[in-house]
Amino acid sequence: MSANMVALAYLVASVFFILALKGLSSPESARRGNLFGMVGMVIAVATTLTLTQNWSLILGSIALGGIIGAIVAQRVQMTAMPELVAFMHSLVGLAAVFIAIAAVNNPVSFGLPQILPAGSKLELFLGTFIGAMTWSGSVIAFLKLSGRMSGTPIVFTGQHMINLLLAIIMIGFGLWFFFSETTNWTAFIGMTAIAFLLGFLIIVPIGGADMPVVISMLNSYSGWAAAGIGFSLGNPMLIIAGSLVGSSGAILSYIMCKAMNRPFLSVILGGFGSDGGALAADSGVQKTYRSGSAEDAAFLMSNADSVIIVPGYGLAVARAQHAVKELAELLHEKGVNVRFAIHPVAGRMPGHMNVLLAEAEIPYEQVLEMEEINSDFSNTDVVLVLGANDVVNPAANVPGSPIYGMPILDVHKARTVMVVKRSMAVGYAGLDNDLFYMDKTMMIFGDAKKVVEHMVKAL
Repeated sequence: MSANMVALAYLVASVFFILALKGLSSPESARRGNLFGMVGMVIAVATTLTLTQNWSLILGSIALGGIIGAIVAQRVQMTAMPELVAFMHSLVGLAAVFIAIAAVNNPVSFGLPQILPAGSKLELFLGTFIGAMTWSGSVIAFLKLSGRMSGTPIVFTGQHMINLLLAIIMIGFGLWFFFSETTNWTAFIGMTAIAFLLGFLIIVPIGGADMPVVISMLNSYSGWAAAGIGFSLGNPMLIIAGSLVGSSGAILSYIMCKAMNRPFLSVILGGFGSDGGALAADSGVQKTYRSGSAEDAAFLMSNADSVIIVPGYGLAVARAQHAVKELAELLHEKGVNVRFAIHPVAGRMPGHMNVLLAEAEIPYEQVLEMEEINSDFSNTDVVLVLGANDVVNPAANVPGSPIYGMPILDVHKARTVMVVKRSMAVGYAGLDNDLFYMDKTMMIFGDAKKVVEHMVKAL
């Protein structure tokens, strides 16, 4: 292909990527958006293949990666999607590092001069350290989300000063590499190693409550790493695709922080949130709560005019989305107005609950975001909370609370509240929830799927 044809093909692929992002903005068009993204990637890869002669090695690598990806996609559960996303981000970051190492080792094979110009060194520096931080940070996020590592923040004295010192040393190595007349492997390796360490140290103090922000932040990092390498290789497709991913991830991170009323800097500095397994701290005051059965809940919902279901991570762990759909259909047949309320950070990644409900083919018009449905809680007969905690905690309205100001679903304003939980354990923020002790609240203990199935049988 001529240079003009390559540029045109990359432009067409870029348009498909933009259409993909537009399609993913709504559940109704998400499938179409995914299809656009796939078509764009096929065009981009096919165009890139025309620029090389070593087809066998490249196609073999694509086949190997495709087989592994297909096997993982078939086996992964929807509840494991957050950690899978984090793992995929780590691969993007590592790929950027490997490409940078190859370009520094043999610039001529990438169409660069044997002695790297200053601009290329800067681009390789940016792509390498962002990619390295993305890899190590994503690995920690994967370990925390998959339960292989505690979600409790790991903090120690002088943590931020150490991170700052390491960042300064990393930049120092980068400047050394930049101003060296020949390829300075000592500076490059030193800078890369510190970037790997920084990614680890930045993510370990971040607790489970902030994991949705971490996922979108790492998504942004992976995009900027790809864009940086794209500049080094003179590849407009990598630059455009990386910029799209980087900017959309940054915007999503801002939206997540706004939904949690958390400044982005405070999330990065970490220290908020736990693994959600600890019991509420003993305040010395004996709190009482009212418990009931699935049959009691079914009776209350069947006699209600309106029911709002609030899904949380407990629903995801129990894989209860299909049982919930059956419950909603039965209530609808009885003339009950059933809707679902989605908090932006419910679950462990942005849109986690939307994905689960879409998998169960729950009608999109029944699934409403927090801003759309919050004003309706005060006029709702029954709210059924399935495994959510911090996103329905009225402590967000109490000055001095660690989550004060965080927008929540106003579940406590409904006439009757039913909460399905395995135990009285606190959520990721490590706070007890006064909603559980209100006179209008009935606690139902057990696995969400089994409890909902009992409700279905009772109905």
